[in-house]
Amino acid sequence: MKSVASIQKIPKQPLAVIAYETIVKKIICLEYQPGQLLEENQLVEDLGIGRTPIRESIVRLHSEKMVESHPKKGVIVRPITLQNTKAMFESMLVFEFGVIDVAITKDSSSLIKKMVESNKAVKKAIISNKVFDLVEANHEFHIYFAECSQNEFLIRAVNDVRKEAKRLSYLSYDNIIDPERPLETHYQSVVQEHDQIIDSLAAKDGLKLKQLFKEHIDTFRQRIILFMTS
Repeated sequence: MKSVASIQKIPKQPLAVIAYETIVKKIICLEYQPGQLLEENQLVEDLGIGRTPIRESIVRLHSEKMVESHPKKGVIVRPITLQNTKAMFESMLVFEFGVIDVAITKDSSSLIKKMVESNKAVKKAIISNKVFDLVEANHEFHIYFAECSQNEFLIRAVNDVRKEAKRLSYLSYDNIIDPERPLETHYQSVVQEHDQIIDSLAAKDGLKLKQLFKEHIDTFRQRIILFMTS
């Protein structure tokens, strides 16, 4: 008689999903560089997946603005520019402040628990030196915070800008950008700021939350600008 484990099979993901997730990881980790041409034959070879799933994943990446199409070049990884980076950080601050104004009026107890778990995942990724996992756990933390607003438009806006920030997060977490601020110090401050955000949200302290988020985003922005202009 077969065991339950042998009967219950984990469903396989569609190849288009696998292709999408693999390309996204390569873009976030900068294996596929900003402005790099994503040639279909090369993607097929890199991923070991057929053309149809590759094309389906590229359509999705287009919709999420992770890639761009150029008539004379083809599909390229969306470039990172100072102008776009400045606009992204401006938007991030506006959206996060909007979330704060709404979230402090809601019951966020269940989402606060999820934020605690996400910050634990941040710590685990730091200890194991897995930068991609750190980027993903940090993203998850901020999406749970956005969900505290219980406002689908704010959640969508934060998710869009935070997705845009993932490559920059990888740069920030994977490089010694400021010699006077070692990565270990930067990692520690991120975890501590997350803990303070959780505490202030639980206390429904909107002013403290805005102060924390301004400092949190300013540190991120300064590291990226320093990296891009050095």
